[in-house]
Amino acid sequence: MTGMLASVNSIAEAVLVFNAQVDIIDLKQPEHGALGALDTDLVSQIVLEIAGRCPVSATVGDLPMQPDIVFNAVTAMAHTGVDYVKIGFFPDGDWYATVEKLAQLTPKTALIAVLFADAQPDFSIISALQQAGFTGVMLDTMNKAHGSLTQVMTHADIAQFVGLSRQYLLLCGLAGSLRLDDIAALMPYQADYLGFRGALCEQHQRTGQLNLRSIAHIKQAIIDVGVTLVALCE
Repeated sequence: MTGMLASVNSIAEAVLVFNAQVDIIDLKQPEHGALGALDTDLVSQIVLEIAGRCPVSATVGDLPMQPDIVFNAVTAMAHTGVDYVKIGFFPDGDWYATVEKLAQLTPKTALIAVLFADAQPDFSIISALQQAGFTGVMLDTMNKAHGSLTQVMTHADIAQFVGLSRQYLLLCGLAGSLRLDDIAALMPYQADYLGFRGALCEQHQRTGQLNLRSIAHIKQAIIDVGVTLVALCE
């Protein structure tokens, strides 16, 4: 069953979404970019607050794809005790050298690669991620002004992405300015989780305050569509 990932930037927000029974609590700072990172001290505090009751992921920031820079940031974030460390695969830089460097960490650290749908990512990287020991891969959007994932990538490409993730036994996530209306379109792909930030906030502003009613609506929609899909398959 597809789960719900909620991105938060504070202890208070983490507790709020935990109480709303989301499936993954994702730590990032929307004011600092597509995958803006929180300070590692704050991440550590949130990890202690959640105390293993829900999986926690954290981003390392909008970094250039240079092996040493990314390696050092991932190492520092891993020390906070998060369950997953997310790395944005931004255009340019050396993707394969960075993946090769990060393979040193995968025996003890669960890494999630984030590809950006609006940057026409090369899906051939997915096999390299599996070989390097990555735990998962997800689609997101880099420029939030371009619209949601379903607006910047064709359904055929989304299906191909999910299929490759399954083929290489990687956890699979779909995100990128997703809204309530995107759930019905994306659930049939059976990704492991759908990720949200803006749709959970007041007036859909990703840098704004979380709205408990919006969180509940998104969570319930995922459950309802999931139940419907199961019934149709029986």
